[in-house]
Amino acid sequence: MNALFGKTIGMLSEALDFRAERHKVITSNIANIDTPNYRPKDIVFKEELESIIDNKDRITMTISRHMPEQSNSAGKADFEVIDSGERVNLDSEMAKLTENNLMHNLTVELLARKFRGLDTVLREAK
Repeated sequence: MNALFGKTIGMLSEALDFRAERHKVITSNIANIDTPNYRPKDIVFKEELESIIDNKDRITMTISRHMPEQSNSAGKADFEVIDSGERVNLDSEMAKLTENNLMHNLTVELLARKFRGLDTVLREAK
């Protein structure tokens, strides 16, 4: 599939999986705002990206370990869910939800543009 579509579609698909999982976690935090002793959760990604950027010598090994060329057999990436704070803050969670929604929409738009580009190539090849 990489020969036909390149790695872009696979990476965008993984990004959509990440955004969908993060949406579930954030909405769970919002739903449990009044639950006693509930600790908000989040999905780790920024920290891993920052560690990759800080450690430029090992970037190829780290990328190949965290972003495999082929999707795993389940078709779903594994994301680490962690406790992110003491109490649920509605403003913070709504900001995270908005950011996640915007990033999801951006990823969908990039994927749509990739497919439109492929469509154009196929139409011109006729």
